[in-house]
Amino acid sequence: MEQTILYPKKQQIQEIYDAYRPVFAEIMGNIESRLKLTISLSSMPTYKSRIKSFKSYYRKVLRQKADEAETSKALVTLTDMMGIRVICAFLEDIKLAVDQIKENFDVKEVEYKGAEQNFREFGYESIHVLVAIPEDCRPRNCNLTLPENLVCEIQVRTILQDAWAEVEHELIYKTEFTPFDMPLRRKLASMNASLSLADIIFQEIRDYQKKLQGAVSARRESFYEKVDEFTNHSETKEKIVKEEPKNLTRVSPYVHGTIDDMILAAIQAHNQGELDTALQIYTEILKSEPIPPKPVLAVIRKHRGMAFFAKGLYEEALEDFQESVKNDEKGFRSYYYLGIVYSVMDNNAEAVKAFDKSLELNEFQSHAHYRRAVAYFKLGDDSKALADVTAAEQLGLEDADCAALHEKIVKKMGMSM
Repeated sequence: MEQTILYPKKQQIQEIYDAYRPVFAEIMGNIESRLKLTISLSSMPTYKSRIKSFKSYYRKVLRQKADEAETSKALVTLTDMMGIRVICAFLEDIKLAVDQIKENFDVKEVEYKGAEQNFREFGYESIHVLVAIPEDCRPRNCNLTLPENLVCEIQVRTILQDAWAEVEHELIYKTEFTPFDMPLRRKLASMNASLSLADIIFQEIRDYQKKLQGAVSARRESFYEKVDEFTNHSETKEKIVKEEPKNLTRVSPYVHGTIDDMILAAIQAHNQGELDTALQIYTEILKSEPIPPKPVLAVIRKHRGMAFFAKGLYEEALEDFQESVKNDEKGFRSYYYLGIVYSVMDNNAEAVKAFDKSLELNEFQSHAHYRRAVAYFKLGDDSKALADVTAAEQLGLEDADCAALHEKIVKKMGMSM
């Protein structure tokens, strides 16, 4: 005789499940707050949370053939009743997010969804992390007993993975229709592949930007060092040192032969002391056809001007910085560099004008205030020089030369510090 399967009573299960919904909502809110405090990525993630609908919950309970006696008294727990999505901008953020979740939660399981699919199949990739409910995330005033095996599912995806999952859910899982037609299946697979490729390309561009930004930052610091050398030692103008040339290697695996690749190669050559090589590449970019757009021209002129300055070619540097601000009127750094060249050429009145424009665009530049103070001091305008050097110090410039200038101005004005 076959054993009779006792299916759970729907109404009874729903009453129990609905009673827990406010509890689930409070738990998820607390966990999401903890995630926001503990997860730090290259870009700010967004969060979504949801409690599994009763319809989906009940369907899954039936599939598990839960015993009626069990469900009549207690909640049947599933691993995905509570779900929080951490939606990242870039692929690199996914591993960071998962690692930080592991550091801050009691992780019960990590599942890689979609990883087993081959390129002919359509589906989404997503990492699902099951975490135990931390004590500080449990409801304070709750008359319901929380099951010991209760977990919250934290899904970690990129923006594009999340978009695909949402659309796929509408097209496939919320309907009884599953595409059997091969051309339609191919279209879905192609769309999934396109989104996956887009994620990869976004990450490659991100990697490239980081590499370029690192090179630009190094270039800027080197430029400032040259300026400091000249400002603090008048003989520097006669002691332009040519650094030993270094071998250059192509560093971009993504954009060979493009303007981006040339810019990175030029900046790296610049950083490594190969100023002639850097100038040659900058000039090639400026001569390229079609003519680069204004934002590109502004950047190239700015960096070529820095290279000319490093070689002691101040007239050429001045011309490049002037052209840079013509192509980008909001380029506060180019105005700042323009002011520095004018200062080096002892044209302090024009230097003040350039620093004025730079500070008008970005008033929180301690070095620009300091450099303008130097120019004002040389022009004999001690009160303005004092105001600027004070502003530089208030903005956090802790520099011996700045402090020395402040003291010199105070003594000249006959004031006590």
